Amino acid sequence: MALTPSTMLELGTPAPDFSLPEPLTGKTVGLRDFAGAPALLVVFMCNHCPYVKHVQHELAAFIREYQERGLAAVGISSNDVTTHPDDGPEFMAEEARRQEYTFPYLYDGSQAVAKAYRAACTPDFFLFDGERRLVYRGQFDGSRPGNDIPVSGEALRAAVEAVLAGRPVAAEQVPSIGCNIKWQAGNEPDYFG
Repeated sequence: MALTPSTMLELGTPAPDFSLPEPLTGKTVGLRDFAGAPALLVVFMCNHCPYVKHVQHELAAFIREYQERGLAAVGISSNDVTTHPDDGPEFMAEEARRQEYTFPYLYDGSQAVAKAYRAACTPDFFLFDGERRLVYRGQFDGSRPGNDIPVSGEALRAAVEAVLAGRPVAAEQVPSIGCNIKWQAGNEPDYFG
């Protein structure tokens, strides 16, 4: 497991478009499906990563809470399923059911969407405002497996609260950290070097 930080995509970046399958429903979900929402959270995640497992219950509760206030959210798994079959679509559907996700959990089999967002790790969080400009990229909170800090979502919570209240999000943001996205052989992005 390689610990990898978020690339910290430049604030103000427009949300890259996507249209991906949702294994649970068989539907295709795209950026346009979230039109009109005052904020959009895009989370790169997967089934097997201990960093995702560490926050997944609180993250699911966090998203349910803020969906009631207008937040739109989507999870995307981009891992290579030839090396990590537990992250494959059929297991994603099982995970979405088991965790009672109230957001679409999409499969990025080509890894093109992960590259468009300059995603690096799982979990990797990207929060966009109502105009779909990036206002936050960073950690859920300071909790990590084994550091005894409770999972609270406080960093992301502050950003979502600011967006929903029409206030600027604090520019000082701490990168998320987790397992590296498992890139397909020969498909590694060029933004790490």
